[in-house]
Amino acid sequence: MTNGDLARLSINQETIKQWSLPELAEGCAKAGIGKVGLWRAPVQAYGVERTARLLADAGLTVTSLCRGGFFTALDPSERARALDDNRAAIDEAAALPTDTLVLVSGGLPPGSRDLHGARERVADALAELGPYAAERGVRLAIEPLHPMYASDRCVVSTLTQALDLAERFPAEQVGVVVDTYHLWWDDRAPAQIARAGAGGRIHSFQLADWITPLPAGVLLGRGQLGDGSVDFRAFRRDVESAGFEGPIEVEIFNEALWARDGAEALAEVAARYVQHAC
Repeated sequence: MTNGDLARLSINQETIKQWSLPELAEGCAKAGIGKVGLWRAPVQAYGVERTARLLADAGLTVTSLCRGGFFTALDPSERARALDDNRAAIDEAAALPTDTLVLVSGGLPPGSRDLHGARERVADALAELGPYAAERGVRLAIEPLHPMYASDRCVVSTLTQALDLAERFPAEQVGVVVDTYHLWWDDRAPAQIARAGAGGRIHSFQLADWITPLPAGVLLGRGQLGDGSVDFRAFRRDVESAGFEGPIEVEIFNEALWARDGAEALAEVAARYVQHAC
């Protein structure tokens, strides 16, 4: 494995969650990995400006910030708070700096069964936030989540649905995330990846494997690359055929991976990336 193999690899902070931000910066730099994806809570805890200095000093590029979104509340005051929080997330992304804020749209409000209405509220939020983000050099990236999350976490379940929303707005404002964990099952995904590429809307490409049985709560069920059902090379061919030449971010939520030594876990992630996605 050479540094050339790792040139496009980005390590999402949650993949090596056992590490602090300084440990992540030092560990990635030592491993020859020049890119990281970040999450808001640990960045806020460490300090946004302090994080930006830390990563710049380590020679690392921030490929994305996760997450904004959660736009589907019915209560006007809740919606206003969500918009304010997303403006803050955009400002944080610009300060790090990264050009991509990942959005998880939000699930159905309690007692609601109106998926269409919930998606329209997502569109309303994008209309407000898109220009604000573009003024700060940040793109909003809608991430479709697997349908098992539609009720409580994300009413946008397919790349088709994500693009139907994104295409209402300029591509420099709103695009999509292609995440193998959420899309591997959908036989329409290759055509929709081509559609996204044609419009310049692939703003992030993320890798994790699908393994079963899923754990209780399902959130921490993402698998190490190569341990499950996803054909990573096929996804990479599709996104590259669609014109995507950006970073390839590994984002794995897995307690067994987090329980291991961080350097050992990072080395395995990098090796599996080269083995299965290059």
